[in-house]
Amino acid sequence: MLGKFIVIEGLEGAGKTTAIQTITRVLNQNKINQLVYTREPGGTPIAEILRDIIKNGVAGDPLTNKAELLIFYAARIQLIDNVIKPALSANKWVIGDRHDLSTQAYQGGGRKIDPHFMAMLRENVLDGFKPDLTLYMDITPELGLKRAKARGQLDRIEQESLDFFNRIRCQYLDLARQDSSIITIDASKSLEKVTKAIEDALNTWLNSNGIN
Repeated sequence: MLGKFIVIEGLEGAGKTTAIQTITRVLNQNKINQLVYTREPGGTPIAEILRDIIKNGVAGDPLTNKAELLIFYAARIQLIDNVIKPALSANKWVIGDRHDLSTQAYQGGGRKIDPHFMAMLRENVLDGFKPDLTLYMDITPELGLKRAKARGQLDRIEQESLDFFNRIRCQYLDLARQDSSIITIDASKSLEKVTKAIEDALNTWLNSNGIN
């Protein structure tokens, strides 16, 4: 069985960690046990250094929007070439905590970076590489940020305005409507209902691919 790349997306506080646990359980139930977990930004020594810059910034040197975008892609291609593609080639399944859809939503929607520039960059860096399945955990910014604040101190991006996160959510929803490989999950419901929705979506997708 060839490896597959499944990604979880969503705003802060959407429940991505719980979703990953649910996906792992469903895959294990289908005798898929060779799993590799990634997170973005990060996942390699270089990418983790870049993650720290994105999350915390550098004192006295404000990070510009385009520089932030380029750092994300630098970290992403390190992860793809050094971790994800080798794992898939070894018939392992990769479960990713965020991928390129985050950049399209956060930098494209939130930062309002020129879409033509972003499309050019994405095409040249990723060369068509994308997840087999993306589960987008949809939640309002108000609820998501409330959950994120309960976890502890917010990072540089989490401290952005509510309008910033509303633009991100709108972009997520718009992109999900355009791509059949993206399944939207209502993450505002109870844990039990969200878990069931993830299980149903994943089992349906596995069945459609002749896996379960």
